[in-house]
Amino acid sequence: MPTLTFHGAAGTVTGSRTLLATDQHRVLVDCGLFQGKKSIRSRNWHHPGFDPRQLDAVILTHAHIDHSGYLPRLVHEGFRGPIYCTPATADLVEMLLIDSARIQEEDAEYANKKGYSRHHPALPLYTVKQAERAIRQIEVGDFHRWQEPVPGIRFRWTHAGHIIGSGLVEIALATGDEREEVNVVLSGDVGRYDAPLVPDPSAPPRCDYLVIESTYGDRDHPHGSVEEQLREHVQFILRTGGTMLVPSFAVGRAQQLVYLLDQVMEELGQRLPIHLDSPMAVNATRIYQRYPEEHGLEEVKLSAGHNVLYGNDVYLHKTKADSIRLNDLQGPRIIISSSGMMTGGRVLHHLRRLVTEDRNLVVLAGYQAPGTRGRKLQNGDSHVRIHGRDHAVRAEVASISGLSAHADCDQLLRWVKDLPPPITTFVNHGEPEAAQALADRLTDELQFSCETPDQGDSYEL
Repeated sequence: MPTLTFHGAAGTVTGSRTLLATDQHRVLVDCGLFQGKKSIRSRNWHHPGFDPRQLDAVILTHAHIDHSGYLPRLVHEGFRGPIYCTPATADLVEMLLIDSARIQEEDAEYANKKGYSRHHPALPLYTVKQAERAIRQIEVGDFHRWQEPVPGIRFRWTHAGHIIGSGLVEIALATGDEREEVNVVLSGDVGRYDAPLVPDPSAPPRCDYLVIESTYGDRDHPHGSVEEQLREHVQFILRTGGTMLVPSFAVGRAQQLVYLLDQVMEELGQRLPIHLDSPMAVNATRIYQRYPEEHGLEEVKLSAGHNVLYGNDVYLHKTKADSIRLNDLQGPRIIISSSGMMTGGRVLHHLRRLVTEDRNLVVLAGYQAPGTRGRKLQNGDSHVRIHGRDHAVRAEVASISGLSAHADCDQLLRWVKDLPPPITTFVNHGEPEAAQALADRLTDELQFSCETPDQGDSYEL
């Protein structure tokens, strides 16, 4: 009898890993890193709960690190099968895994140099060489086309509208009776309707079992204008002469921010330099250019000359030396840097320098998971810990709503409203309160039968 087991994204929004097993075969849907507070991050170092050597295949819904970032470790632990994803996801995964590995290597090196790690020596979860090995196991496939990685298990993707290349996964499992299959749909991350850069999420197909994310399962996105919020923040640093630091996800979010900030400054008639301190964000823009059929912008330009991304007064900072030079530049100016929750990378060096001065502004432009520096700043903490030291928070801290790439609660209900109730709907990829709130609404409004699985929970299908 087929089984469904949750080895990640159960009671949390990170570490997506869902195992589908029949009597003969085992397929993992998504293979993400756990992110957030230390008790969650530490799971990356634990045994994954299954034997990677026994997996036949991995199927990715999309490229984000909380869905793909454990792949090098999985391969290091013995997984030798194919990793299936769409073409755009393959390009993004290659970029993201190499970057993730480099950040881990650099953070471990820095921790050893400064001596603030509890582990001697500090080690990366995986290396660039291990990431490159995982990338070699990727096999691409197109949307809507059925594939059969092993006998008795078929799957296909349909657009999820989250980032380019993202797709919900429909899987048909043989039950032993040649005339019958069990159909399971796994949402991955569901995107918003009418969002730039991506198509609307496709309606889920009829299924026996549904796995649905619940990142925003207990709330709806505000309807205020993103441009108005950005305008207020630009006017603040124009007054103070400070620097606006925007921690941003490199894929989708950074490009959107540059575009919107350019529009705001055009309206204000005052231009500020925008520093995109993220080689990954530049590379992601090139990848977006390769797949015009997957995004809604008519034109995404990467111009030569003065290191200008599309828009005016945008400067690219690829090398570490380029990033360090920003330390000597006075405001007013804007720095967009990875990572979005400030869990690592270049943004921490900028935050350490800027957070102690009240003329500066830290703008949080997306969801901040519990335990991350972003969530702590969002909650009003008076100090933030960076590279083993506490720094006083004197800079202004603001959050922008409306940029999330996740569907909110109402949109998730809209996404499934025409779906006949599955036998069971599993609500995962959300904090416990969010998952339960969405489960309650699905039950009350659509008569779905719901489960909110915990880490390691297994169900017979």
